Amino acid sequence: MLSLRALGVLGAIALFGCAANDPAPSNAAGQDDPFYGQNTRFSWRGALTQGGFINGLAPDGTVRVTMGDTQLELSPDGTFFAAFDRDSPSTVLLTAQLDSGQVHRETLTIVPRAWQIERVDAAKRGGRTSEAFWKIREPEWNAINAARAQVTGATGWQQNFIWPVKGRISGRFGRQRVFRGEPADYHSGIDIAPGAGVPFVAPADGVVVLARTGFSLEGSLIIIDHGNGLNSAFLHASRIVVREGEPVTQGQHIGNVGATGRATGPHLHWSLKWRHARLDPILFTGPMD
Repeated sequence: MLSLRALGVLGAIALFGCAANDPAPSNAAGQDDPFYGQNTRFSWRGALTQGGFINGLAPDGTVRVTMGDTQLELSPDGTFFAAFDRDSPSTVLLTAQLDSGQVHRETLTIVPRAWQIERVDAAKRGGRTSEAFWKIREPEWNAINAARAQVTGATGWQQNFIWPVKGRISGRFGRQRVFRGEPADYHSGIDIAPGAGVPFVAPADGVVVLARTGFSLEGSLIIIDHGNGLNSAFLHASRIVVREGEPVTQGQHIGNVGATGRATGPHLHWSLKWRHARLDPILFTGPMD
C-alpha cells in the first residue's frame, strides 16, 4: 500500500467517496497541497463529520500527534488515522510536536448529523441486566473487549474500504428511539440484508482477532483488526470461514449472512470502531453501485 504522500493529489482524492445524503469527504489541501513535496501543515482525506474519520499526514519533522488529549499512532511516513464518534463535539484540536521543538495546532470543525430519531409515547423497557443474563454475557463482553484491544500491526486502515456484501440496507448507523424523553442506545452499525447464506468479505486488510459462535446477542461473530485502533465487527453470521489470528485481505470471504443471536431475520450487522468511537461504515465505502 503506497503512503498518502506517495499517492499525490489525484490518488489521495480517489481514496474516499461519500454516500448520497451523507456528508461529503473533507479536503484540507488546496493548490499548494502538502501531499506534494515539503509538508509544513496537517493534511487529510476523509469525512469531518460525526461518525466520520480522517487519514492524515502530519507536518514534516513531527514526532508526536495528538487529537485533544488523545495521542495518535504516527506511522514512519508521517501518516495517521483519527475518527469522530457519533456524538462528537463540534470542534477538535490537532497538535503536532516537531523535532525542532515547535508546536503546530489546527482546529477541525466536525459537521453535525441529522440522525434518524423515533419518538415513542411509551415507557422504555428495562434492559436484560439480570444476574442470570450477566453470568452469560460477562465472558462474551470480556472476549469482545480483549479482541478489540489487540495490536496486530495491520495496515488496512490505509485502504479505501469496500462493502462486505451488497443488498438492501435495513438499518442505518446512528438511528435511535426515545421513549418519553428517555433515549435508548443508538444503532452502532449498518444492517445489510442480501438474503440468508450470502457470502460476505473483509472490507479491508486485517487480522481476525475474534471468530466465535453462540454469543447471546451477536450470535456468530467476527472481529477484524485493521490496525491503528480501527476494527470491524460482523454479527449474526450463519457460517464463519476464518480463524482467530488469521491475516485476511480485502475482498476475502470470511463468512455467510445469517440470523444467529438476537436477530429478527437474516442480515449482516457491520460496525466499525476506533478506540472508543463508533463510526458510520457508509462514510468509509461510499454508496453501493
